Amino acid sequence: MASITYEDACCVYPGADKLAVDSLNLDIADGEFVVLVGPSGSGKSTALRMLAGLEEIDSGAISIGGRSMVGVAPKDRDIAMVFQNYALYPNKTVGENMGFALKMRGVPVAERTAKVADAAKLLDLTEYLDRKPANLSGGQRQRVAMGRAIVREPQVFCMDEPLSNLDAKLRVQTRTQIAALQRRLGTTTVYVTHDQVEAMTMGDRVAVLKFGQLQQFASPAELYDRPRNAFVAGFIGSPAMNLFTAPVSDGAIAVGGGTVDLDDDTAALLRGTGLSRVTVGIRPESLALADAEGVSSEVALLEDLGSDTFLYAGLKDPDVTTLDGTPVTLVARCPRRTPARIGDGVRLRQTDRAVHLFDPESGERLN
Repeated sequence: MASITYEDACCVYPGADKLAVDSLNLDIADGEFVVLVGPSGSGKSTALRMLAGLEEIDSGAISIGGRSMVGVAPKDRDIAMVFQNYALYPNKTVGENMGFALKMRGVPVAERTAKVADAAKLLDLTEYLDRKPANLSGGQRQRVAMGRAIVREPQVFCMDEPLSNLDAKLRVQTRTQIAALQRRLGTTTVYVTHDQVEAMTMGDRVAVLKFGQLQQFASPAELYDRPRNAFVAGFIGSPAMNLFTAPVSDGAIAVGGGTVDLDDDTAALLRGTGLSRVTVGIRPESLALADAEGVSSEVALLEDLGSDTFLYAGLKDPDVTTLDGTPVTLVARCPRRTPARIGDGVRLRQTDRAVHLFDPESGERLN
């Protein structure tokens, strides 16, 4: 069993006045692919390094397979780490790089060669085993780093932003390969990234961190459909969810001369809160151009992606602001080749009642 448990795990760096990781609690199942995601400084890499033994646990505990890792040296944790930097030996061939850890363990040559050959076959690296890293592409070097981890047959893979050095197309290709490979091997994997698209497409579950604190730990679908707070709502999704604070009157939310379309239960819940203002979240796919009725706005930007066009429109309502008090720009997903142009006055309407409501002070979900 290679389940992983963080129990109120904390880490603080010397001289810092805040915890880098603050009371982190996670239960990761055996064979699960979990992604830690968040903005820079959120503590995701620190949490991974704590698991690998590269950072001290100042309080709390981390266990692997039911065994506490407190005080256990990194080499004794049976973990393989894949870094952002490939860290390949330039003077060794691909095969020698992949088998180096086994060589240091004293694994016989025949067994070592067989393990390297098996890993190379998995990663489509067989024809490159005699090449040096300098003669490989970025994606191939990353696969060599993966192969070096695979041949060790560890309990856990720890991956710290392994795709950051790749170009956009190669990132998409390699992340697909990593996710497929993990499912074939069934090895418990903890993967760190700042890219929420990467997190949503790769992880069985995703842990969203902010300032060292866990915001939500759930499946990608749950994060998207029911974000626990306004931070998760704004962080997950591309383009991001439209988030704005608007006045409330008798269970109705006034925006741009109209009201947000709510179902009866949500309207009743809103009335029960007694709030005079509420934070509203609407996904871009829930907004569309309208001929007459709808929120009045002005087109500020058009992003033509071929299959869709994302329309950015400035909202003309001084009473409706973003979470930091600035004017609101709404994003709507429109059919390709939308007739709108920058500077046009348009109206936006809701296409469904998928509205997310959050407390304007705490940011916690209301509905």
